[in-house]
Amino acid sequence: MDTLTNATGTAAKQNSDETMTVISAKDLSLTFETNDGPVHALSNVDLEVQKGEFVSFIGPSGCGKTTFLRVIADLEKPTSGTITVNGVSPQEARMNRAYGYVFQAASLFPWRTVEKNISLPLEIMGYSAAEQKARVARVLELVDLGGFAKKYPWQLSGGMQQRASIARALAFDADILLMDEPFGALDEIVRDHLNEQLLKLWKRTTKTICFVTHSIPEAVYLSTKIVVMSPRPGRVTDVIPSTLPDERPLDIRETPEFLEIAHRVREGLRAGHSYED
Repeated sequence: MDTLTNATGTAAKQNSDETMTVISAKDLSLTFETNDGPVHALSNVDLEVQKGEFVSFIGPSGCGKTTFLRVIADLEKPTSGTITVNGVSPQEARMNRAYGYVFQAASLFPWRTVEKNISLPLEIMGYSAAEQKARVARVLELVDLGGFAKKYPWQLSGGMQQRASIARALAFDADILLMDEPFGALDEIVRDHLNEQLLKLWKRTTKTICFVTHSIPEAVYLSTKIVVMSPRPGRVTDVIPSTLPDERPLDIRETPEFLEIAHRVREGLRAGHSYED
């Protein structure tokens, strides 16, 4: 009876965790003031991201995908509306080291080895040398770079550099991973491989991931939820839940279920499309 009670309590806690809102935006707008006049980057964005979700943001260039990610990360300040990250302001979340950020380019220092690049945020945060070493070893294994700690970035392929960048974002074990089109510059074969690896990494770590992409197949393949955004000013025009199974081999992209979701994303993009700058 005690075992059953304990199991029930554990399940209830897991269900509670799974439905916890970690990012909440309400009526969020952001306008940049420029010499040529105001640029309305985001307009009345309402969105919630739950703990453990993999959420992709897709839309035409200039629709505010990256801007919204930067607002979450406290790199941009909204003009109006509200946003919370883990129940606090983005600034407080940043101070609490709530997220890791992976940029479009790997942005590794060429004069530092892979392990030294990954340990940089840990050095800044004041972790001991022993703790840095342990954390770097752990995340290198997570991204399948265990044998490359002593290499320099210029000795790695583009895909390996991006994996090192992901490892750096994971090093201090933040619950949220923000990824700004990290595979956009890679060829299709490497991109497919990294998509597979990222899904495995997400399952192993149970992080909440917000992922910016221009690729419909990538968004559908990776996500539990796809956020479709309109051209500037960026608005959320559709939020599409994925019905795909947890196990997703690459050939799932040829199934009717996958193609149906991709069709809905494509229609959502067309519905508000205007590719005007």
